[in-house]
Amino acid sequence: MSARSTILKNSAAASAGALAAGIGYASLIERNAFAVRELTMPVLSPGSSPLKVLHISDIHMRPGQRRKQAWLRELAALEPDLVVNTGDNLAHAKAVPAVVQSLSELLSVPGVFVFGSNDYFGPRPKNPLNYITRPGHRIHGEPLPWQDLRAAFTERGWLDVTHTRRELEVRGLHIAAAGVDDPHLSRDRYETIAGPASPAANLTLGLTHSPEPRVLDRFAADGYQLVMAGHTHGGQLCLPFYGALVTNCGLDRSRVKGPSRWGVRTQLHVSAGIGTSPYAPLRFCCRPEATLLTLVATPIGGRDADTRAGISHPSVSVR
Repeated sequence: MSARSTILKNSAAASAGALAAGIGYASLIERNAFAVRELTMPVLSPGSSPLKVLHISDIHMRPGQRRKQAWLRELAALEPDLVVNTGDNLAHAKAVPAVVQSLSELLSVPGVFVFGSNDYFGPRPKNPLNYITRPGHRIHGEPLPWQDLRAAFTERGWLDVTHTRRELEVRGLHIAAAGVDDPHLSRDRYETIAGPASPAANLTLGLTHSPEPRVLDRFAADGYQLVMAGHTHGGQLCLPFYGALVTNCGLDRSRVKGPSRWGVRTQLHVSAGIGTSPYAPLRFCCRPEATLLTLVATPIGGRDADTRAGISHPSVSVR
């Protein structure tokens, strides 16, 4: 065998080994390396007291996922004032009890929610290249018992804001919330909630599962201070120094997770999500996470745009 052939053979073996190691890490380690991201967002009306909001999304629960269930139960120790759930709780027809039990203590905290495509339909095997080459392609699995999950959430006091406006008081703050059904399935009907956000509220909050620009534009035009979404999984498979390869929606890659500005006055927060599809159980450079946002009053004048839009240095910690 020539030296060149030997080098090529060794290079191929090394590449295959590195790929296998990467897949093993992404599927066995990082996928289960749950974290809590903490950050501060100046979005409340001037003079408002701080509000702790826990954003959870894309749990994609299956009954046997004990580690995920135990970690979710620990989130109650964060003592949020409000919980926001932006959908895709289920990945199995029998997962509703696991979701409800895992979130049991959080269901005693005021909460608002909308559902995503994987609350309505179960996952199915699909070509992962479709996320890049055919992002609009849809394959629906078996119907899931989303009605049972909705009943469990609402019976404990969480508010379904799908295509409706709701107002609530939390720690003395007036919150006006509204949401749409999942734009990823073209189920959004923004006209059902259209109109200026309540000027009397300390916080005007918009919810959508998939952060499609057409929906974000409508929330921004109506003056919502904060819009929260999930769906992207933060890209799920990311590259060092490059970030997410895709967002799986119309959102640009720079906003695939975390806080950003949308328009002039609206802030956006996209959750990187907690789970994955059982047919793509991988995360790389994108840990599964929930986010604890401390919402504070918007400063009055004199602050630059970056301060208003951004957020004070987020930190990630494992719980």
